[in-house]
Amino acid sequence: MANESTSSTLSELYTEIVAEALFVAQEASVMRNLVTNYNITGQGKEISVPIYAAVSAAAVAEATDLSNTAVNPTEATFTASEHGVMTTLTDLGASTASRNVAADIGKLFGNAIAKRLDQDLIALFDGFSVGKGADDTALTAATVFEVAATLRNQNLPINECALVLPPTVAYDLKKNATNSFVNPADARLQNSIMGTGFIGSVGGINVYESSNVSNSGTTGDYKCGAFHPSALGLAMKQDIKVETQRDASLRGTEIVATAVWGEGEIYDSYGVEVEADSSIE
Repeated sequence: MANESTSSTLSELYTEIVAEALFVAQEASVMRNLVTNYNITGQGKEISVPIYAAVSAAAVAEATDLSNTAVNPTEATFTASEHGVMTTLTDLGASTASRNVAADIGKLFGNAIAKRLDQDLIALFDGFSVGKGADDTALTAATVFEVAATLRNQNLPINECALVLPPTVAYDLKKNATNSFVNPADARLQNSIMGTGFIGSVGGINVYESSNVSNSGTTGDYKCGAFHPSALGLAMKQDIKVETQRDASLRGTEIVATAVWGEGEIYDSYGVEVEADSSIE
């Protein structure tokens, strides 16, 4: 069996210090709490979500019948599929490690599943019809305000919207916000960024950083996203589950982490693709 964790690989990869470093380096899911969640446990592997078009109210004279308004929703269908990762921990590897390696691997696998979930949802940014920014220009606060205006124009509560950026693009936004865009009298945003390194919100949009936003094929070019939770959906069939199975002939234990979900776009106009070029890549 290939790709096994042996005493030699474990001694290199899963010493206490290195293991803890790996755990810290991995990010828990950012996206899951920013989109609309559907629990389909105990159901089939598909869910169809109705998408309603906006309707308009009209002035009506007294004692006059209202005109009928047809409500004919379309559907967004999410199909759940399995995601997983596995390794085999040999008895010798476990007995010679300085700590509970099986538990460490389980935590590491949990983070791997969370990362894959984020990557699947982040990949949907490229599907938004409306785009702002450019793949050859660093992100500025002015662009974020333009994105905020676009989302506000959809009658969305802007404080419920999120902007997800990779750290290297967020750097440009922080640099711009603390330097050349605006100089408010109390400078609270600038002081907060300078002191904590966190952006918080710009133009009313909550800003999140995730290293799971990958470049678009060219170094430094990214397709980020700003969206309301109603723009994207996540259908969870099975949450993260870690199992073990003994392989006696190998004198080891298989460790498997799996999760089952499907993701997709719901309301396209409730999201904006934000292109940017990192100035430090």
